[in-house]
Amino acid sequence: MLDMLGTRRFKLAILVVWVLALVVYGLVSFLIAQGVTKADRNPQEDDPSNYDLEFEDVEFPSRRGDVVLSGWYLPGESSSPHLIFVHGIGSVRSGDNAVELAARMVELGYNVLMFDLRGHGSSGGDKVSGGYFERWDVLGAFDYLVDRGIDPGRTGLMGFSMGAATSILAAAEEPRITAVAADSPYANASDLIAREAARKTPIPGWLTPIFMPAARLLTKWIYGIDIGALVPERAVAGLGYPVLVIHGIADERIPWRQGQRVASAAETGSSIWLVPGVDHVDAFLTHPDEYVKRVSEYFDSRFK
Repeated sequence: MLDMLGTRRFKLAILVVWVLALVVYGLVSFLIAQGVTKADRNPQEDDPSNYDLEFEDVEFPSRRGDVVLSGWYLPGESSSPHLIFVHGIGSVRSGDNAVELAARMVELGYNVLMFDLRGHGSSGGDKVSGGYFERWDVLGAFDYLVDRGIDPGRTGLMGFSMGAATSILAAAEEPRITAVAADSPYANASDLIAREAARKTPIPGWLTPIFMPAARLLTKWIYGIDIGALVPERAVAGLGYPVLVIHGIADERIPWRQGQRVASAAETGSSIWLVPGVDHVDAFLTHPDEYVKRVSEYFDSRFK
């Protein structure tokens, strides 16, 4: 009788331990899912007026119509192509020296649209999705330019970090976009999501991979974000035109081999500039003249 009672208590204890373990696992997975979708809203880092640029404050909806996005329209020459700048996660339209780069491109005649993605800067929204919903923001920017009467076939995307990956995903859904320059893109979000979770949550980096299967399911179930769909190296293969990839060899946030994978999967004629000693999205900061030369030559070749 005592042996049976002891056995029952042991089994009950094991059950309690398993239940507690599942609760903890689920809670930590939820914290990771919540953390990677949390928006970091920062102020602008620069302004077009600092470069004596003519510009217009603009607003437009995401193509999904769920958020209103804020930006700047910088006119160049009316007959010249348009470039849409797409910033990275946690950044803003003016981050990573983007206004200075835009000024250089406007000087070359290009028209530029810069805007804040959802959950960033002055735009609406309180969640980020690693590019899943942000691609609709890029397409909203494209729709805004089309509504202004521009030639949609002479529109390119200039993306940085997550914005580079997002640009590829957006271009894959809009055949009228005919050029993409991607600075420091990821090839597959699944490769980096554990690292990003460790950066944005208190969960140690060595521990996050254990919770990622459930975190991915919760991210899709709660927020509607399919991390498995965030694969620019797959999307770029369907664009049908060459792209330009830029990546710093010393990039510690998105390893340069991710960018290499994107370039390798892209159309024949695509090129990659691997920049020695350069960290994440710092190629323009470190080599501004060569950066502008490579970017302008790429876009000129697409719109000649």
